[in-house]
Amino acid sequence: MATVLSVSGSPSASSRTNRLLRHLDRRLTAQGHEVIPLDVRTLPAEALLGADFHHPAIVAATELFARVDGVVVGTPVYKASYSGVLKALLDLLPQYALTGKTVLPLATGGTTAHVLAIDYALRPVLNSMGAAHIVQGWFTLDKDITVHEDGTLSVAPDATEALVQVVDQFSAALDRAPVLTAAG
Repeated sequence: MATVLSVSGSPSASSRTNRLLRHLDRRLTAQGHEVIPLDVRTLPAEALLGADFHHPAIVAATELFARVDGVVVGTPVYKASYSGVLKALLDLLPQYALTGKTVLPLATGGTTAHVLAIDYALRPVLNSMGAAHIVQGWFTLDKDITVHEDGTLSVAPDATEALVQVVDQFSAALDRAPVLTAAG
């Protein structure tokens, strides 16, 4: 099976976006994929904002992108676009960091007014980075994601159905794609 990098572009540790990604990671793992989580907010701010391409944490993140077969990119939507911390990381990656990769874009937000942020803000950047295949993404409303006191997550039934469908399509696309190796 494939190796997947699950990138949370949320600046908040307790965000719905981050929790939703980790919830979906479990589905991908159950389907036989190795999933590596990456929370962009844990990378050093001085490296991200100072464009320090040589910072060890940025080098390590770049290496993660290079070694995986697929990438799930999740972001909260702010001002009709993806998060600034995600933008900062994407700017530090090599121009074609997604070459040969299958990519699943996901977003969360408070209103359906932001539903097109995936297609008009995030997808063009992912495409410009050489993604081999960007599968249908999904926008989930904040109100459809509930974080319980014990830390568990539940997603509204309609949103769950849609998320299962896009994750399964991503998984199937990974299974069809040639698995990349470190040599090429």
